[in-house]
Amino acid sequence: MLRNIFKRQINSITIAAALVAFSSLASRFLGVVRDRILAGQFGAGTTLDIYYAAFRIPDLIFNMIVLGALSAGFIPIFTSVIKNMGGDDKKGNNDKVENKDDGPVSNKEAWDLANNVLNFLLLGIGLLSLFGIIFAPALTRLITPGFSPEQQAATASLTRIMFLSPLFLGISGILGGVLQSFKRFLIYSLAPIFYNLGIIIGALFFVKWWGLSGLAWGVVFGALLHMAVQIPTVYHLGFRYRPKIKWPDVNTSKIGKMMVPRTLSLAISQINLVIVTALASNLASGSLAVFNFANNLQSFPIGIFGISFAIAAFPSLAASAFDKEKLISNFSNTFRQILFFIIPATVLMIALRAQIIRVILGTGHFDWQDTVLTMNTLGFFALSLFAQATIPLLVRVFYARQNSTTPFLIGIVTVAVNTILAMYLAPRFGITGIALAYSIDNILNFILLWLWLYFTVGHLDIGNILISALKLTASALAAGGAAQVTKVLVWPFIDMTKFSGVFIQLVAAGSVGILVYLGFCYLFGSEELAGFWSSWKNKKILKRYKVDDRSEARGV
Repeated sequence: MLRNIFKRQINSITIAAALVAFSSLASRFLGVVRDRILAGQFGAGTTLDIYYAAFRIPDLIFNMIVLGALSAGFIPIFTSVIKNMGGDDKKGNNDKVENKDDGPVSNKEAWDLANNVLNFLLLGIGLLSLFGIIFAPALTRLITPGFSPEQQAATASLTRIMFLSPLFLGISGILGGVLQSFKRFLIYSLAPIFYNLGIIIGALFFVKWWGLSGLAWGVVFGALLHMAVQIPTVYHLGFRYRPKIKWPDVNTSKIGKMMVPRTLSLAISQINLVIVTALASNLASGSLAVFNFANNLQSFPIGIFGISFAIAAFPSLAASAFDKEKLISNFSNTFRQILFFIIPATVLMIALRAQIIRVILGTGHFDWQDTVLTMNTLGFFALSLFAQATIPLLVRVFYARQNSTTPFLIGIVTVAVNTILAMYLAPRFGITGIALAYSIDNILNFILLWLWLYFTVGHLDIGNILISALKLTASALAAGGAAQVTKVLVWPFIDMTKFSGVFIQLVAAGSVGILVYLGFCYLFGSEELAGFWSSWKNKKILKRYKVDDRSEARGV
């Protein structure tokens, strides 16, 4: 039974998104545990500034090379190869290619493509990582001009260790692309959980043995686990690695052409983060740590709702990329489902941000001053949650239509605006000014992406989306008001100087807010609430994973 669940293909976007979201929730929860451990052990100070700065260049390499190939080119091309081999029947199942989940896929062209792309990526990442390890001190001085020589030396040391992680994450990225293409979302969604487990192990144990470098080794260990958990299922599907590069190859060339604009776009985004790091290094000690803590917290709902739905919808978007009516229908349904979750999350996060930060980070060396600074930073981040949560879906519509150039051009404009705003606001408002610039940048990015799709693809079902957005916003505002009232009503009965008191206030206010939101959605006749409830009421997930007794008897 368990093995069958891991092997099962998932064709429903809602069910796939629910699984990815559930795993993302578990991963994000571990991320919260990770941040609490780091905040308690080190506080928002110099040590964590060094740790987060050391992430920057290795992350830049991973995001440019791996995500550039994966999100822009690999999945659409790999999916088209499978489809052309007769893998999609009218029900969306890959029966011909996948042999009904009973054995490996005999699709030589698809596996040759995966093997080819993997080897190219490993070659590119290997060379860049080697370059980064050799020139880590110079790169560190470039991105942390405000650090002292001792801090720069420590950052360079951690950076060299972390350059091992892009190799494992590169392999994992291609494996994950294969799993998404075959709609094996469950295993794919487990990988981030293991990544955070590795980092937590590093913070709890490796630091005791190796000091600050133990944090970096924890990142490497997490990347290794991220890769390892996906290998068995990809192997079952039929992939066999070969250290061989086939050139020229038509499909690999297509991916290469598509990934160049995406890679440049990601490079611009990563350069933006490098600029943030450089600006933060000139601010008060702990500013970079505060930025990352607040960013991680606001990324919680984005990862669970925005990215989960975008990942789940991508194969369907790619399959219907040039059928405008079907594409718009898939886009609209997914977009409105994201709004159903992200709008109340935004309101409640703003209303309860002080309680959230104290419960999650308020321990050990993380004091009240750190809390206030993180709270203000989180408030500015939250202003653009709706944009950050829906941009992944908007961008994937471009990629599904094999257009990675337009998001790149839009990215140039928005990152330039963000850089100018951050340089203007940082000296005046500190790290909160950088967060405000970040939010303005994302809202502008959202607007430009939407307008471009509107004029090239079609109406995007904007009427239904606006009606849903108004209903959901009104419901969320009512929820925020109810949460604020609940905070005041609960306050006289608890001790706010203790963790238990803050936790009770957070849970009570959050629970009331959620109930009020759902109640107002029901009164307004929200289609998103009805659709979500119907999915669970009909037990689609259980039906999807129901195993025939005779199959279990055969040991399948």
